[in-house]
Amino acid sequence: MKDDTQHLYPFYGQATMSNGIISYNRLTEKVLNNPKGKPTILIHSNNQNIVFLETPFYLKDGHGATSVLQCEKMNRKNQMFIVASIARVIKTKFSYNNKATKIELKNTVIKLPTKNGQIDFDFMESFIADIEAKRIRKLDAYLLAVGLKDYAMTSEEEKILDHFLNGEFLWDEFNLGGLFEIHPTIYYKLKNDEIISKNGRVPLVSNSSIDNGVMGFSNLEAKNSGNTISCSDTTLGAETMFYQKNDFIGYSHIQHLVPRFKTFNIAIAHFIITSSKISTLNQYDYGTKFNRFAMNKTKIQLPSINNSPDYYLMETFISAIQKLVIRDVVLYADDKIAATKSVVNKK
Repeated sequence: MKDDTQHLYPFYGQATMSNGIISYNRLTEKVLNNPKGKPTILIHSNNQNIVFLETPFYLKDGHGATSVLQCEKMNRKNQMFIVASIARVIKTKFSYNNKATKIELKNTVIKLPTKNGQIDFDFMESFIADIEAKRIRKLDAYLLAVGLKDYAMTSEEEKILDHFLNGEFLWDEFNLGGLFEIHPTIYYKLKNDEIISKNGRVPLVSNSSIDNGVMGFSNLEAKNSGNTISCSDTTLGAETMFYQKNDFIGYSHIQHLVPRFKTFNIAIAHFIITSSKISTLNQYDYGTKFNRFAMNKTKIQLPSINNSPDYYLMETFISAIQKLVIRDVVLYADDKIAATKSVVNKK
């Protein structure tokens, strides 16, 4: 099946991240689906995950648990409309115990715009293009408003980035318990719907591994201070460790990491959180929890100076990384805006 002479091809399973791609492998052409790279939608029966691709690919389970949808008039733009329409139906109609099989999908009805009794693919494409243009304009305005249009690095940032790339950082081990006071967050013993409000402003931090751990917002009093770190003690390490900018309400099994040092900020937090994730990777499971006792003993690698964490270096390094990322975003937005103007001027 593997062939070292071949190109790398995406290997798809029922993953919900990375657009469903498990890995890239060099595979023989005879095992590949979609050899001509047609626009294709995959729908996984177990979790109703939907992905779009335009390349040859290999399925982990053949076609057994994944439906392959193709259409001559589908393209990168209008597929977004189609996928959204499919998702709107199947996410509520199916579940793990009621799978979105090929037969079930064939009998599933979705709504799409039509013209003269035919699916209006041109309308869907222009509709998505218009939304993209509006989003890009908002992104450009946001970057300008918050001062992120400037991605030029300072000489100090460039120097520290060069030191990192050349392996010139001096690293030492530090205990999380030495850097932070770690204790359970204070939370309300109420039902979620008694805490969360549609107009709430105080974040409720939960065990979630997405959205910075925030499951909703409340109008109740914040019980835990911001400019700190939260982390669930029910997960497999530091995967739910997040920086909390604002005062917040805790949730059951959320630990609060309050810095023992004065120079703490979001940049330093990002560095420490990343180091914590690396240190705890594959170290914990559901039988061995990453609780506050484990957190206190966890050793992480940080840049050091005079046997102490080099907070200035960490902050400057993160600033440099952010500017590298921001540069790509700004250039992307500028290119999209230019492309949109070009299309508009041709009309």
